[in-house]
Amino acid sequence: MDSGRQAAETADLTRFRNIGIVAHIDAGKTTTTERILYYTGTIHKMGDVDDGTTTTDFYAEEQERGITIFSAAITCRWKDHVINIIDTPGHVDFTAEVERSLRVLDGAVVIFSAVEGVEAQSETVWRQATKYKVPRICFINKMDRIGAEFDRVVQEIEERLEARPLPVVIPIGAGPEGSMGQFEGLIDLVTMQAFYSELEDKGQTIRYEAIPERCRADAELWRENLLNQLSDLDEAFAEAYMAHLEGAELTTEAIEAALRRVTLAGVAQPVLCGASFKYVGVQRLLDAVLAYLPSPLDKPPIVGHHPKKGTELTRKPDPDEPLAALVFKITNSQHGDLSFIRIYSGRLKAGTRVYNPGKDRKEICSRMYHIMADDKEAIDVAQAGDIVGVVGLKDSFTGDTLCDAAHPILLERIEFPETVISMSIEPMSSADKGKLADTLAALAREDPTFNYKVNEETGETIISGMGELHLEIIKNRMIRDYNLKARVGRPRVSYRETFKTAVHRVEGSFIRQTGGPGMFARVWIDVEPAPQPKGAPPIAFVNRLKGGVIPQEFIPAIENAIREAAKSGGETGSPLVDLKVTLVDGQAHETDSNELAFRFAAEDALKQAQEQAGAVLLEPIMKLEVVTPEEYLGDVIADLNSRRAEITAIHPRGKLQVIDAKAPLEKMFGYSNAVRSVSQGRASFAMEPLEYAPAPEGLLAILSGR
Repeated sequence: MDSGRQAAETADLTRFRNIGIVAHIDAGKTTTTERILYYTGTIHKMGDVDDGTTTTDFYAEEQERGITIFSAAITCRWKDHVINIIDTPGHVDFTAEVERSLRVLDGAVVIFSAVEGVEAQSETVWRQATKYKVPRICFINKMDRIGAEFDRVVQEIEERLEARPLPVVIPIGAGPEGSMGQFEGLIDLVTMQAFYSELEDKGQTIRYEAIPERCRADAELWRENLLNQLSDLDEAFAEAYMAHLEGAELTTEAIEAALRRVTLAGVAQPVLCGASFKYVGVQRLLDAVLAYLPSPLDKPPIVGHHPKKGTELTRKPDPDEPLAALVFKITNSQHGDLSFIRIYSGRLKAGTRVYNPGKDRKEICSRMYHIMADDKEAIDVAQAGDIVGVVGLKDSFTGDTLCDAAHPILLERIEFPETVISMSIEPMSSADKGKLADTLAALAREDPTFNYKVNEETGETIISGMGELHLEIIKNRMIRDYNLKARVGRPRVSYRETFKTAVHRVEGSFIRQTGGPGMFARVWIDVEPAPQPKGAPPIAFVNRLKGGVIPQEFIPAIENAIREAAKSGGETGSPLVDLKVTLVDGQAHETDSNELAFRFAAEDALKQAQEQAGAVLLEPIMKLEVVTPEEYLGDVIADLNSRRAEITAIHPRGKLQVIDAKAPLEKMFGYSNAVRSVSQGRASFAMEPLEYAPAPEGLLAILSGR
């Protein structure tokens, strides 16, 4: 357990790797992570997902369901390198866990099942990794299963993910329905050796041999393809390869260096394979992490802005630079919040004060740890490149920057998707009312895709999340972790609203001038439907006032009031989105105008505009992938058609058929039971939020009680 302390003391950042392990659910992420921890000596006994004994799935909910829900951080060592690993969830309801992990990681291992290939969530995590420019390597797992097809999965990675896969390892004896015989071992195309794992000592011993004669021609073909692709992608390697064709030696080091360059540039992805459950290929994967994925020094300087001046600033991954760090995750425990932070530059010592420029607050990092899943090791100092847990932060949440007060920098925040599903919740007794509020606040601090609000008219508390499973986990955590007794309603869709038409010069006013200090404010606004870019605020606000008709100090109050009013200002009480609000005119009084009056006037203007424009209800549309045996294809399609689904494509995957579709969330509640019923339990599906789109007109009338 001294690995973390050594990591903090070393200054050789070339020997650091901050990686995530990402994949679709059931591709084998957690089993692979468990094998990595065993081979690196971090644990001395391997757990099993089916038994609920793995290191990174330590929450009771994860152990019962056999899935990863929360990203778990762990530090280990391999061949004099420190590897910080984050094992992320594969279920789409927990996409935020993947999103915030990829934001702070330098590289990623993307795992695919050799049987199922590229699945829906594989595409999502690949897009997220591309968004954050994260270099990645691929590991095709489950090569021991019947139906494993290495070639097909490589082709799917290329076609479905628009990637450039470069196999550096191929299997010996695996194929569809065992067509090439039983899976025996692997061939390394870089060293041109075959290697086999000894099952007796759980893969600790690896036996290297010459490539079997029956596989040699195939291996040489794969290697030639690898070298040709590297020549296309890397100029320096092209020269070495040309010299090789003319008789010069081509070294293993030259191939490894070229693979590293193309991986770091993001133009290609090395592909390895194995069977984690059977202990095959994991050590070679660890070697590939060191060989191909970046150290903190390989990443460009982090870019941020000065919190007050707005000027662009950069911080190099150097312990001697001023401190810049990002809070990317918070977990709540009986002893207070544990904040996970990635340090991009500088050093952080336990017990020191840091500055949060977004909140303009000083914070104390009272204690600091290297994290070992649900265990932790106290450290005194951390530096650029480190991922650590900190106790003591009071006002810093996910996405907040921590820095040196003398050299402030504000890093880009992490953007999370909108919630699409909600349910009501109420305490079983009035004594639990305060406890409910505290519990919801703690859960919202941990999870940026979970939020809650109280309906002021009804007093009802509404919780919102990313899907049925997400809210079910939240509910179970309230009962189990917080000992809260509460009743919950049925899940319901989180709608949005926008305007049907544009409206111009709509007046809003607030005038009270009857004795004593008065209140006076008038504003005129234009409002038009205007879809906003992903990640942007749902309402665009533009100030077009001329001649100082409203004092400048009141403008922020007007903007804030419009944004706040839009949050629950729709006919159905849903948030207003995709609007451009332009402040075109106004009127102020010399003594009776103040911020509060202009807030009320702005709210009134938006309300009047809404009545004039009319509403359009927007409903969440889900992206859906259903995988079914061919004999049930017709029944599955018929069921989807009854749910207002739009089928966009149908294509084969081995002996199965894959249906790509879009469907309104409102019609997808309970779909897991329905699809099992029509396919006798043999179909599976994955679903994720895609977009908000206009709902049928009658639905608005029903929801607004008209």
